Parts: sequence; C-alpha cells; structure tokens
Amino acid sequence: MSNEMKGKTVLITGATGGIGLVTAVELARMGATVVMTARSREKGEAALAEVKRRAESNDVAVLYGDLASFADVRRIAKEFLASYDRLDVLVNNAGAMHQRREQTTDGFEMTFGVNHLAHFLLTQLLMDRLKASAPSRIVNVSSAAHIGMWIAFDDLQLTRLYAPMFAYGQSKLANILHAFELARRLEGTGVTANALHPGVVATRFGRNDAGLMGGIMDVAQTFMRPFFLTPEQGAETSIYLASSPDVAKTSGQYFDSKRSVPAWIAAYDQPVARRLWDVSGELVDG
Repeated sequence: MSNEMKGKTVLITGATGGIGLVTAVELARMGATVVMTARSREKGEAALAEVKRRAESNDVAVLYGDLASFADVRRIAKEFLASYDRLDVLVNNAGAMHQRREQTTDGFEMTFGVNHLAHFLLTQLLMDRLKASAPSRIVNVSSAAHIGMWIAFDDLQLTRLYAPMFAYGQSKLANILHAFELARRLEGTGVTANALHPGVVATRFGRNDAGLMGGIMDVAQTFMRPFFLTPEQGAETSIYLASSPDVAKTSGQYFDSKRSVPAWIAAYDQPVARRLWDVSGELVDG
C-alpha cells in the first residue's frame, strides 16, 4: 500500500462493479478512506469484501441507496455527513442506459435522473463539507457519447420521443456542463471540478435491460472485446483526477486518457450550463 491518499476521504457512487470498483480499490490501496454507494446489500457487501481484499485495507465502507430516488440520495448524504468529518474527493461515477423509457421514483426520465440529477443533488448536499475539506476535488465520469448532443430543454424528460443513445448522450453532456459550471462557481474555494471520458470499457454497462439493447451489448462486447479497455484501464483517468498532484489545481477541464482534451462545443455554452443548473435545482428541490 502506498500513502499518497493517506488521511483523505473519498466518496464514489456506483462502486460495486466496473470502473467504480477499480477506482475504489486503487484509492484505498493509496491509503484513502473509501466510501462507496450501492443499491443492493448483496452487491454492496461483495464489493466491500473485494475492495478490502485487493487493497489490503479495512478503511472501506458502503452506504446503501438507489440514485433513482432523491430520498435515498438525501439519506446517503446525511449518513455520510454524520459519519465522516471531511470529504476530499467526490467521484460521481454511477451511470446507466435504458432501452425503454423508465422513470425514477420522483417521476423523472431514468437516465437523466440517475446520471445527472442524482449527482447534482448529491454534490449540492455535500458542498459545504467539500469546501471545509479544501483543497478537495469533484470528479464527474462522463463519456465521449456527449459528442453531437444537446440539452433538450423543451422535452428534458423525453416524454415525446425516447431514444436510448440520445438519453444517455444528453445525460453525459449534462455531466460535463455540471462540472464546468461547478468549476466557475467554486473558483477561489480550493474545490476543483473536472469531467472525464473513461474510454470504451468492457463491463456489464448497458446490459441492465433485457431484450434488444441488452442483447446488442452482449454481442458487441463479445466480438469487440479485443478493442475494449479493461475496467482497470478505464478507471485510470478517474484515479488520476482523484489523486494526482499534477491536477491538484486543475479545474473546469475534460480529460481522456489522463490528458485534458477539448469536449464537444456544446459543453462550453455558459448560458446553457447556467440554465441547466437552475432547472436541475428546481427539479431536485421540487
């Protein structure tokens, strides 16, 4: 175990598998206190045991809650704040894509609700602790799927026309707009915010649905596996942004393969970012 992250506390959403699990393992291995979120107790307990074993650390915990429920998001934040006196890194990692339009507990389109709104709310609820722990970091796991996308303010919940890839791409653009707007609003506080593309990773992602989409993802990942990144490779940029001294003061950037790269032009539209911030605030408080 190394000590780069000793004394630091990290919260990672969606850490029971894929790049979230690897991120948890590696940051725990660096000496961080790692807190993971999980939907199910079965998966949470399995992930907890695996992180402890692979990182050779007992400084790992799980908070249970479904990001498709604002009540659960609020409970996760409340339990975290009651148990930990600092938050050095928040990794907004959880993400999902759904073949059919589904709704969260609060009535929002599932992909947008989980991938963006839940993380917007969680970040807001933990903001004072992040500021008090500065220098601290917010890391939003986005995707190159944001390229070519826009925020459909006239039908944000996609009630008129639902397309899985647009729903996912819109949510991933929202992740970057959120990070960039955070960076502007947090300037001078010692809290940084960045977004990243993890690469095309061979995980269970996209196979949470039965039917056509799940079948397509199974076939694609079977035949394209030699071209996909492993979860270990996919987690590298998240780990880098969470821990590297090289980016300690870097904020408002989009990263791919541990390098700052240009995001899709729509990510730099500040009026859209402000509007998304305002709308998101109204939705999570409503």
